[in-house]
Amino acid sequence: MLDRLALLLVVIGAINWGSVGLFQFDIVSWIFGGASSIVSRIIFTLVAIAGLWCISLFFRKRDEVLSHND
Repeated sequence: MLDRLALLLVVIGAINWGSVGLFQFDIVSWIFGGASSIVSRIIFTLVAIAGLWCISLFFRKRDEVLSHND
């Protein structure tokens, strides 16, 4: 469950960075009232933590990852 939540947050972050790179438009900041708003900062922090968590997926055995997601 935690792996899926982390992956979802990483995907949200990737979409946001893609929109920044392609259109110079920060979706998270737009939705939550600016990059310096507390909600935006919390989301940015959660996405960063999720990215760090997803690094652990590289070091897990394939069977272990599959058994955790079932």
